Amino acid sequence: MREHVHPSVTHAEEVAANASGENFPVALRVLPERHRRHLTALYCFARLTDDLGDEARDTNADGTSQAAYRLKLLDDFDADVDAIYAGGTPASPVMRAMAQTVRECGVPAGPLRALIQANRQDQQVTRYATYAELAQYCELSANPVGQIVLYIFGVATPERIAASDSICTALQLAEHWQDVAEDLGMGRIYLPAEDLDRFGCTEADLAEPSAGPAVRTLMRFEVDRAAALLDQGAPLVGTLRGAARLSVAGYLGGGRAALAAIRQHQYDVLNGTHKPRKPRLVAELLKTYVTGR
Repeated sequence: MREHVHPSVTHAEEVAANASGENFPVALRVLPERHRRHLTALYCFARLTDDLGDEARDTNADGTSQAAYRLKLLDDFDADVDAIYAGGTPASPVMRAMAQTVRECGVPAGPLRALIQANRQDQQVTRYATYAELAQYCELSANPVGQIVLYIFGVATPERIAASDSICTALQLAEHWQDVAEDLGMGRIYLPAEDLDRFGCTEADLAEPSAGPAVRTLMRFEVDRAAALLDQGAPLVGTLRGAARLSVAGYLGGGRAALAAIRQHQYDVLNGTHKPRKPRLVAELLKTYVTGR
């Protein structure tokens, strides 16, 4: 990657060192090394892409040009994807690790490019009028991660990818519902405008220190919507065995635990980011692994 990206690459290496604390690699530490290595490469790629889209700062520019600066970094990152599939050597160490995963697991370029495009979209789109628009964003920002996971385990089929897409859209929604206040602080609202209108909520309501009755009712609806998508994709677990089953059960269980944490706090997503505790994560993982859904 180009020279000005190096600080973000360094950050991604720090992310990898702390991977066990995140929802994404919930079952990572107990998987075989060959899978752990590829999943860590994917995790670092996805996190660095997010960081370039959310946190990268040009210290020599004013705030109005930050989006343009991030778009340039994402273009540079996309050029490293070109290098991978052209048989070249990516400049970024994060992408060099991802190149090994691509070669050894047969990962197509589409999911990598989609994740980068999602972060381009974040520089240009800060509101979603309908749930359909938000779901299309999730097709870029979340679903590719699950698709790559299936390639890593050598179990990608059209049917499994469809089920994985449902789970990953739900996971992205769950993350957005956890981070309503944080996203608003960054100038973004992922709650669809049609849903805000339906439940009588305004953007001003989302800026309050605690959720009022209308916001809580809205969030109950959104949490139930995400839970239904998790259930829709859950049979995927039953089609898998071994490390693949454990890994996907971890993602699915993590999503269910995240939604449970929001429910436990009475859907008040404005007074903090409510994360599930580790015992609940483990319990959901085991339940999902054993039942296969």
